Amino acid sequence: MKIAIHNSPGSFSDFWIEYCQQQKRPYKLVNYYNNDIIFQLSDCDALMWHHHHADYKDVLFAKQLLFSLEQTGKKVFPDFNTSWHFDDKLGQKYLLESIGAPLVPTSVFYDKEEALAWAKNTTYPKVFKLRGGAGAANVRLAKNKKEAVRLIRKAFGRGFPQFDRWGNFEEKIRKIRIGKENVFIGLAKGIYRLFASSSYAKMKGNEKGYVYFQDFIPNNNSDTRIIIIGDKAFAIKRMVRANDFRASGSGIIKYEKDEIDTRCINIAFEISEKLKFQCMAYDFVFDANNRPLLVEISYGFDPRGYTACPVYWDKNLNYHEGAFNPYGWMVEQVLNKCY
Repeated sequence: MKIAIHNSPGSFSDFWIEYCQQQKRPYKLVNYYNNDIIFQLSDCDALMWHHHHADYKDVLFAKQLLFSLEQTGKKVFPDFNTSWHFDDKLGQKYLLESIGAPLVPTSVFYDKEEALAWAKNTTYPKVFKLRGGAGAANVRLAKNKKEAVRLIRKAFGRGFPQFDRWGNFEEKIRKIRIGKENVFIGLAKGIYRLFASSSYAKMKGNEKGYVYFQDFIPNNNSDTRIIIIGDKAFAIKRMVRANDFRASGSGIIKYEKDEIDTRCINIAFEISEKLKFQCMAYDFVFDANNRPLLVEISYGFDPRGYTACPVYWDKNLNYHEGAFNPYGWMVEQVLNKCY
């Protein structure tokens, strides 16, 4: 059984290739951007692609290509169930609500007047998000009605750029201060991006025509991320930034097993089984009654944040200490479906 792998440096593919070489699993490197990719894959039984939410080419056709090949009987990662809602908070809202998952209360409007009427009668603060973005990008706190109305008018007017230049600069400064970024390189990149938007933002254009708000869940100094791959789970706790409410992308991580509430692991296993996910990261916070609430989900994650995880859990919530290879789990999961 041969696996086709699209090699994107810094992604899951680095680990997939290494695993296949170590375990002598047949694989073939391909470029999914090639016009004749369907013909190139004729001798492959499976294909794997860690497509990225901030690569405009990937966003254009990755899901469509994978789903098309899935219809031919080839095994793919990520498959349709796992990826159709990737980097799409609107899709995730409807999916998670449809199965009764404990999602943070979320309000979406596609009509300006309906959104304004809601804003006049709801409680505050509210968390405003664009449908896409990771690492807390495109996330803002509307502290009152005035701020919410301003966001709504902009959403149904000129819209929001996909890249927040000033927010990116502030994030570079924050990472320099906590030692996560080289002073000169980080500052240079931050200043450059104040004047030059990202290529993705240029191609994608402004986001407009809807508004998405989630209830603000107070008194959380962190979130808990659970990653489920097949019948195994691993987890981290991400601390919020200083003087902020956002944990995603902070780079301040706790790995100790005792930091993880196993109720989150259990909920994540249940959802993954119900929705037939191959791999899924779940972000949880806790309400005033200490009940886990889901913020969002994503099949993709940055491998750099998880190499220090000391344990993984099985479906019975037994933990297993020592090093493990979640990317090898992905490969074996795909191969097992080929038989």
